[in-house]
Amino acid sequence: MVGYLAAQNASRQLKKFSKKLPQSRTVQHKLLLQIIRANESSDFGKKHNYARIKSYNDFTEALPLCGYQYFQEYIDRCRKGQTTALFGPSQQLLMFALTSGTTTPAKYIPVTQEFAHSYRRGWNIWGVKALSDHPDSTLRKILPITGSAQQHRSESSLPCGSISGMLARDQKYIVRQFYATPYEVANIADVDARYYTIMRFALMEDIAFISTANPSTTLKLAQTGERNAHLLIKDIHDGTLNAQLPIPGELHQQLSRQLKKNHKRADELEEILSRQGRLLPKDYWELSFLANWTGGAVALYLPQLSEYYGSIPIRDIGLLASEGRISIPMADNTPEGVLDIYSNFFEFVRKEEYEQLDHPENCVTIDSSKLSVYQCCQLEKGKEYYIFLTNYAGLYRYNLGDLIRVNDHIGTTPVIEFLSRGAHISSITGEKLSEYQVVNSVRAAASEMAIPLVTFVMAPQWDDPPRYRLYLGCRKPLPGPLLQQFGQMIDQRLMLANMEYESKRDSNRLNTVEVRQIPVGFLLERDLKIIQANQGRNEQFKHRFLHNEPLEWK
Repeated sequence: MVGYLAAQNASRQLKKFSKKLPQSRTVQHKLLLQIIRANESSDFGKKHNYARIKSYNDFTEALPLCGYQYFQEYIDRCRKGQTTALFGPSQQLLMFALTSGTTTPAKYIPVTQEFAHSYRRGWNIWGVKALSDHPDSTLRKILPITGSAQQHRSESSLPCGSISGMLARDQKYIVRQFYATPYEVANIADVDARYYTIMRFALMEDIAFISTANPSTTLKLAQTGERNAHLLIKDIHDGTLNAQLPIPGELHQQLSRQLKKNHKRADELEEILSRQGRLLPKDYWELSFLANWTGGAVALYLPQLSEYYGSIPIRDIGLLASEGRISIPMADNTPEGVLDIYSNFFEFVRKEEYEQLDHPENCVTIDSSKLSVYQCCQLEKGKEYYIFLTNYAGLYRYNLGDLIRVNDHIGTTPVIEFLSRGAHISSITGEKLSEYQVVNSVRAAASEMAIPLVTFVMAPQWDDPPRYRLYLGCRKPLPGPLLQQFGQMIDQRLMLANMEYESKRDSNRLNTVEVRQIPVGFLLERDLKIIQANQGRNEQFKHRFLHNEPLEWK
C-alpha cells in the first residue's frame, strides 16, 4: 500500500508537470517570486533590495549575471552556521553538495529542504515516466550508483558530499527496499573496492535497471565483474566479502553482515563463465534499460556498453548538476529532455554572444548590457544557448556554464539537448573548437576506419604553425601511416564542423591534427588520479576529451 501511494504521488507530479508545459512563462515567474520572497530577509536579499522585486524586470535590475565567486562569501558564512547570510528563516539548510571537481576545485552548493524537494520531484517525474515506458521493470531491483552524502562536514557540522547520495540515503523506506545495494556502499573511499562491493551485492539480484550519471561508470561496473569473476563467485558461494579489499574494518563488518551464502547463484555464474569464457551483464541480468547520460562528450562511451550489456534501451537521466536539475528526458535513446520549469528559474544567452566574452566561466559578474538574455519561453528551435540558474540553493542568475541546443518545444517549454561545458573550448588562433565537435569528429573517423576506440585526449600543441594533438588509447598498436591517415580524417571532419577551424587551417594558421598512440591504461590511470584527488567523487566525473592548454605528461 505504501508503495502504491508513493507511485500514485509520482504519477500526479508527472501529470501536473505535463499539464503546465504550455504555461512555462507563468510557472517560471511564479517560481522566481517565491524564491525571492523566501529569502528577502537574508543579508544577500537585503543587499540586493529583494523587497522591491515584484517582476522579472525588477529582478534583472537588482542582480547581475554572475559566477560562483559572487556568492562565495555568503556560502562560506553559511558553512560556518550563519544561514541568514543567504537564506530566509523558512529555509532549512540540510547539507552542501560538492561539484564534481572535473576542471576546478570543488564548489559548495547549499542544499535547502526546498531545493532537495525540487530535485527529488524531478527524479520522481523522470522515474515514473521511465517505469511506465518499461513495465517489465516494475517491482524488480534497481541499482543506483551514487557518491557519499558525507565526504566531510562543514564548520557547522553539516554534511558535505553528493546530493544524489543524500537523496538515496533519505529515500522512502519502501523504495529503498528495491535498491540492490545498501547506501553504506557509497561510503567506501577506494574506487575499485566500491565497485567490487557493488557487484558483490548486485550479482545476487534480479536487476531491472542501473542508474548513474556517467556511462563510464556503467562500463567500469561491468569490467569489474568480468575482471574479478572468480573472486566474486567465491564470495557469493561462501557468503563473504573479500577480506583483502581496502575497506575500514567496521564498515566491512557492517556490509558483510548483510550478505548470505547462495550456492545456486554461484553455480549459475560459474556455468556462464565456463560456457561464455567471460562474465558479462548481458548473460547474468535481464535488464529493462540503462539510465545514464547520453549527450555531449560522454556519448563516446555508448558503443562500448553494447559489448557488455547487449542491445538495450538507454534512458538519459537528464541534464543535472550539483546546482540543480535542468531537463527531464521523456523517451529512450536520446539525450534531449524537456526543461524542468518547476525546479529552477532559467535564463539563457545565445552561444555566439556568450563566446564573445572574455573567459565568462571565470567571471565574478558578467556585463549583460551588450547581451540578449532570454527566458525559456523565448527560445528558438535549432539555436544554441548557455544556461543561467536561479533556485532555492541560494544561486541567482548563476552561470552554469553548460551549452544546450533547443530541439523542440512542448507547449511553450523547450526540449533541450546538452552539448558541452563552456570550459571545454579550445582556441589557439580564434577557432573556438568545442569538445562536442572533437568527440563527434574523432568518433566518426574511428568508425569509418574501424579503429576500436577506448579513450582519448586532444590538446593544443605549440608547433609552427600550432596544431592539435590527439593522444589515442585503443586496444591494439596501430601502424604509423594509419595514425597519420586517422589524423587527417579527424582534421577534415573538424573543418566541416567548425568554419573558424576551417579558416585557420586554410590560412595555415593551424597545422593538421597529429595522432600519437599511448597505452590505454595511461589515460584511465590519469582519470583515476583526478578522481582520487577530488576525494573519490567519480559518479559525476566527466573525462575531459579536449583541453585548452598543452598537456605535460608526468
